[in-house]
Amino acid sequence: MRLAKELGGVVINADSMQVYRDVPTLTARPSAGEEQAVPHCLYGFLEPEENCSVFKWAQLAAAQMRRAWQENKVPVIVGGTGFYLQTLIKGISPVPQVKEDTRAEIRRKFEQQGYEAFLKDFQQKDPSFALTDPQRLLRAAEVLEETGKSMTYWQSLPFQKEIEADYLCFLTDLPREKLYDRCNKRFEKMMQNGAIEEVRTLLAKNPPADSLILKAVGISEIRALLNREITREQAISHACQMTRNYAKRQLTWFKHRFHADIMTADAKSPYLLTKALRFLG
Repeated sequence: MRLAKELGGVVINADSMQVYRDVPTLTARPSAGEEQAVPHCLYGFLEPEENCSVFKWAQLAAAQMRRAWQENKVPVIVGGTGFYLQTLIKGISPVPQVKEDTRAEIRRKFEQQGYEAFLKDFQQKDPSFALTDPQRLLRAAEVLEETGKSMTYWQSLPFQKEIEADYLCFLTDLPREKLYDRCNKRFEKMMQNGAIEEVRTLLAKNPPADSLILKAVGISEIRALLNREITREQAISHACQMTRNYAKRQLTWFKHRFHADIMTADAKSPYLLTKALRFLG
């Protein structure tokens, strides 16, 4: 927020959960006041049944970057979805998008056959694709159905970028004890500020089982709480543990796969603004 204010910037969301409309508290979206103080883009614009692939996000982010430049503003891209950031900066294999009909048919087969049978059938059709994560499996099956070519083929092609730009990359690196303490306080605060009602409203829409937003930390715990399967204390305890686990995985990913020009434990340091001003000339 401070960088965007000082630089005349536009905050562009790079968090795969904050693109969804229904759970602003649970996904820690910027407040209404923050969005009024500084222009914000790509927050809370999707319904739970809508898919936001990394390709779709990169196209939308690139469009917002071009718009910012046209208005003589600075794109300030913020978020913890590393794959989004990596794709924007380095590009990605040109895997084609598939039609919604193809996507729906593949998911119908998956639900009908079940994971194990679907995986066995797919491996016979495409033995070259080794990943077995359900989401990646479904994506590979969609691409094979639509194009007749394996995901392995498409991923072997040179990377393509949605936009050419120079980036100055900051990575926050808090001491582990402080980070975990913030993870714990974060979810407890969400529970006090309406997270339960948000999940109740979301579930009333009957989102599809493969909806990405259902993977947001805390939703499964709150759903179990609403179904009286666990207590409030159990929901908070488990969601805090999942938050800490996720934070640890994020740290590992960013430290090994993201090139940070500056790592800092103090996101309010004046040094960051100085570096940004020098970078912009």
